[in-house]
Amino acid sequence: MGTALSLRDISKSFDGRPALADVSLDIEWGKVHALLGENGAGKSTLMNIAAGLYAQDEGRVFFGDTELTDNDPRHAKSLGIGMVHQHFKLVFPFTVAENVLLANPKGGYGRGLAETKRQIVEQSGKLGFALDPDAPVDSLSVAEQQRAEIIKVLLGGARLIILDEPTAVLTDEEAQALLSTMRVLAGQGNAVILVTHKLHEVPAYTDVVTVMRGGRKIETIASKEATPADLTKMMVGSALAEIKHRPATEHGVVLEVQDATLGRADGAGALNGLSMQVRGGEIYGVAGVGGNGQTELAAALIGLKSLESGTILMEGDNVTAADTRTLRRRGVAFVPAERMAYGLAEDMSVASNYAIAGVDRGEFGGPLWTRQGRIAATTQTAISQFEIAGAAPTTRAGLLSGGNAQKLVLARELREDARLLVVHSPTRGLDVRACAAVHRILMEARDRGAAIVLISEDLDEIFKISDRIGVINRGRIVGEFDAPADRHEVGALMVGHA
Repeated sequence: MGTALSLRDISKSFDGRPALADVSLDIEWGKVHALLGENGAGKSTLMNIAAGLYAQDEGRVFFGDTELTDNDPRHAKSLGIGMVHQHFKLVFPFTVAENVLLANPKGGYGRGLAETKRQIVEQSGKLGFALDPDAPVDSLSVAEQQRAEIIKVLLGGARLIILDEPTAVLTDEEAQALLSTMRVLAGQGNAVILVTHKLHEVPAYTDVVTVMRGGRKIETIASKEATPADLTKMMVGSALAEIKHRPATEHGVVLEVQDATLGRADGAGALNGLSMQVRGGEIYGVAGVGGNGQTELAAALIGLKSLESGTILMEGDNVTAADTRTLRRRGVAFVPAERMAYGLAEDMSVASNYAIAGVDRGEFGGPLWTRQGRIAATTQTAISQFEIAGAAPTTRAGLLSGGNAQKLVLARELREDARLLVVHSPTRGLDVRACAAVHRILMEARDRGAAIVLISEDLDEIFKISDRIGVINRGRIVGEFDAPADRHEVGALMVGHA
């Protein structure tokens, strides 16, 4: 059906660091094209150039027969290029409909909003998921925010649709529905680029796959010819060592939640009598469809939200009313789902992001005077220990790839005295090597005796490293399983109406 997008000899550097080197790529109409590679391989940079967010240093970009010489996001959108970013571009206080209308204005506000709501309901139905147009974005789960981004791009008239890790926060059923819809869209003559780290999605849902490594294109092959082992080797240059699951050691109960209730911002119930126990030396995986209280549970455990009723005990002490600073000083650490929104300050240096928690504990001096030399040296040690590639203490945190940004958050949070670690979607959007590194770090913390609450909508992750699994549905733990658990039993409770 012809070429939709042609990238020729694209090179791009940031602060003198090459991100892309002579990359050429063709995307065909009517096909789903997978783009694979480790974090930092250049995938998102290449797609940001196609979408007009970045300008290449060298090379040429063509959309159909038209060369894009002065491309910007508005021009790219007018041509029909739409990108759903890994880090969402949503205005949190606005509703879903207001966000979609802001990106795709039409008519007067009142009439335009009403028409936008109708389109959201219609389009979300086609995609196989429900999305409330009137829900404020800051009340949505990460999975629901992902849905809003996809709807926003599709309603903007995109014909070339770039999806950066679209299934990272979706359940198996939701991912299948979304990817099936992408195949339908391609079958209608559109072009779809799927940036993913889930290797099983490539042969099942795509036609062509391109593998990148170190800012260069390694190979483009037909998806049906690609095996996960071959793709992994192309991505990382070698086979990965398997992380073996080890049973948790015996420790006392670190966290106990009793009959917790908590409402959402819109007044609906989020936690409805939730109870759970987590022992030291175990990873307790919380499995559930997005929007069933996971975000509120994490917020309550780290002191960002107060329970309406119920009790939270930490090593036997009542900490229900404790604030975040008190809990952190007791050894509670947190890795948020949105690392760039809540885990890091993008415009600050790696050293500042790493040291900020230690400043509060007095590790680097007092509030009026800090020991900059000690901060730099300690940060450099953490960079080496956690293998944070492309980082120096003075590097701006926003320039780190997703996997290395997550390693920085983990380096800060996983101090030796951490007693309880609340981790929300820790490998969302990360490649296979980065996922393995994060899982290894969490298991090492577990083996030191920390209690870990792993909240994730990625069932593969839950089953891989959890010692026990609790299924959350409508704000309650409706079933618990010791590892290894039956995937179908867990899935049935996730989508049931218990």
